[in-house]
Parts: sequence; C-alpha cells; structure tokens
Amino acid sequence: MGEIGIQPDHFLQLEWWQLRSIIRGYNRRLNQMWSANRWQTYHIMEAQVGTDNLRKSGIRNPTDLIKLPSDRQPTVEVSQEEVDMLQAEMAAMNAVKAASK
Repeated sequence: MGEIGIQPDHFLQLEWWQLRSIIRGYNRRLNQMWSANRWQTYHIMEAQVGTDNLRKSGIRNPTDLIKLPSDRQPTVEVSQEEVDMLQAEMAAMNAVKAASK
C-alpha cells in the first residue's frame, strides 16, 4: 500500500509474518536514507565552516547532528529457527501457487 508499494488487494491477503518482514525492510530502507542524509549534511557543514569550528560547537561526527531511533536500538538477530520457519512457509506458499497454475 502507498509508501510500501503493495496493491491493496494483495496487502489484505498477507500473513502477519509477511507484514512484519515488509515493515522491517521498509524501516531499514528509511533508516539508510536518513543516515545518508545525516552524513551528507555533516560533510557539507564541515566544508562550509571547517572542522575546527564544528568541533568547537560540539559536533564531532554525523551522529551529533541528529539522533536516529536506530542509533539507540540494538541490532536484533534472527534465530535460525525463525529463518527455517519462514522458509518453510514460503516454500508451502510457492507449492500452492505452482499447483494452482
């Protein structure tokens, strides 16, 4: 839907674990965009006012400009059990889809 790029009729057919994966991927993409913008802004400021003036104002690296939620959250690791479960569910869905053709 909308920002994620899924058609509404397809969205309503998704399972909870598929939605969770889609939302995680979307958030990861947004975080990468914000991190890139923060890095670019820091270096533009550095070019304009100089490294020494930035450091005098307390800005030593891009994370000092703005804190992102991902800066504070630890990385969540996915267990092999969860990966196996998702792969099995996807294989089952592919089998159903192939049988219906």
